[in-house]
Amino acid sequence: MDRIDYLEAGGCHLAFRHRAGRGPTLVFLPGYMSDMEGGKAGALDTWAAREGRAMLRFDYAGCGLSNGAFEEQTLARWRDDVLAMVDEVVEGPAVLVGSSMGGWLMLLAALLRPEQIKALVGIAAAPDFTSWGFSEEQKMTILGEGRLVEDSPYGEAPYVTTRAFWESGEALRLMHAPIAIDCPVRLLHGQQDEDVPWTWSLEIARQLRSADVQTLLVKDGDHRLSRESDLALLTGTVAALMERL
Repeated sequence: MDRIDYLEAGGCHLAFRHRAGRGPTLVFLPGYMSDMEGGKAGALDTWAAREGRAMLRFDYAGCGLSNGAFEEQTLARWRDDVLAMVDEVVEGPAVLVGSSMGGWLMLLAALLRPEQIKALVGIAAAPDFTSWGFSEEQKMTILGEGRLVEDSPYGEAPYVTTRAFWESGEALRLMHAPIAIDCPVRLLHGQQDEDVPWTWSLEIARQLRSADVQTLLVKDGDHRLSRESDLALLTGTVAALMERL
């Protein structure tokens, strides 16, 4: 699927790839500083092509092929990008698959579009990571200097967190109360994850109001869950879930 289209949303042109097929439409939400060309998105798109399923993947504002300055973006802005895609590109019901930060965004979107979003799949979902993902010293740097720059284990580009993003995340925290989502949810997590503790998926499952929640732990899996066996687990989980919808 080579064609790239653009959606104007909030003053930015958001790049997306949409594969036509039978619904619900599978929508992939990348993690922080990631884009729609990653291995998990590609694996799901390959599965969708094989099964004749509708699939949408896209880049948040300031990421990948979408325009905008990365350091000007916030969690609220990226939540609104998800909603714009669901509202204007997806036709009919959707199933969201969120990786890391994308798992936070999928929960925020599902709360706001409960009729359209029929199921969720989280991969090392990381809601509220602005609260627990930084030391007190790092938070003071973010607040005092306006940005925190760290080395990234996933590429050459540094990992940058701005004060605007951090404050937006703190304003959108979910885990302090029951999460009023009733659709089926599947949470995949590697127990060797050094970025998001695997126990966090258990806590998400506990907080979700839905009774149809399953947590799938991969004992030797890392944060990315991008090995062939991990991708097979992901596509198998998505396939089984979507067959029920």
